[in-house]
Amino acid sequence: MAGLALAGAASAAAPAAAQQAADTVAAIRARGYLLCGIAGQVPGFSAPDSRGEMRGLDADSCRTVASAIFGDANKVRFVATTSQNRFTALQSGEIDMLVRNTTWTLTREASLGFEFATVNFYDGQGFMVKASSGVTSARQLAGASICVQPGTTTELNMADYFRAQNIAFTPVVIETVEEVQKAFISGRCDAYTTDASSLASFRMTQGANANQYLLLPEIISKEPLGAVVRKGDWKFFDIVRWAHFAQLTAEELGITSQNIGTFTDSNNPDVQRFMGRTGDLGKMLGLAPEWAVNVVTQVGNFGEMWERNITPMGVQRGINNLWTKGGLQYAPPLR
Repeated sequence: MAGLALAGAASAAAPAAAQQAADTVAAIRARGYLLCGIAGQVPGFSAPDSRGEMRGLDADSCRTVASAIFGDANKVRFVATTSQNRFTALQSGEIDMLVRNTTWTLTREASLGFEFATVNFYDGQGFMVKASSGVTSARQLAGASICVQPGTTTELNMADYFRAQNIAFTPVVIETVEEVQKAFISGRCDAYTTDASSLASFRMTQGANANQYLLLPEIISKEPLGAVVRKGDWKFFDIVRWAHFAQLTAEELGITSQNIGTFTDSNNPDVQRFMGRTGDLGKMLGLAPEWAVNVVTQVGNFGEMWERNITPMGVQRGINNLWTKGGLQYAPPLR
């Protein structure tokens, strides 16, 4: 899930990087909705609920951008992508942006013609085993078969880790997340590796059987996950980035979707700029003065998104907390 293998990436990248950037915002407005690439089957990040509504942190990140552009979080259409076709979908214009548990790397920005506008989840790659195996550390996986998706940074990280540890293993390479998980459950492989957040998501979906699966303590990589756009369309890049920063700023200021109306007459200059009363920030972005208000009113601040989507998975906020609480989430000034 975490990424496209470097081999073959460069060959597809040159044309995309060389193309003149289109006006994505104009295309979105003319179309009447945002096209957002997601995974579509990862609980906590993007998966349909019992009513068929797409839910999760990534899905809400898409809604955040729709709220900023249209003032309407519902003006987004979700496009399910795989780990192998997601980048082609973005390069070709099939989608406007990609928010699919996708790791920010140098290769993807320098060779694929993309820019990472935000990080909505600071993650790392982990391993899961069956609790009955008795394995409690990745260092005990000598000779193990390990399920992994092809063409991903997950596959590369795994190879690097075991090579550095001088541990022999057998990769079991399977195309889709669903098939990987089925293979792991059925015993076709001894362990399953991907981003730790996705492992926690998978474990949560097992319900009463969740305790049968153990997430090992080793985290073997840095996986900053977030929103990706095409390189060169800086107007759209700015909107995607600052819509995320607006959510972080709202959380810092104590503004939520429930109490935002009480801040209308605030004398705090930071709040006045946020509410669109001063500063002309919306105009600078080509948006309505109340763009940030729309984001928080309709989607919530970042903490609300986290509580709604990630907390039920049993994942602590940790390094994804605000910088004021020891985390890495930090918004530059809205001014």
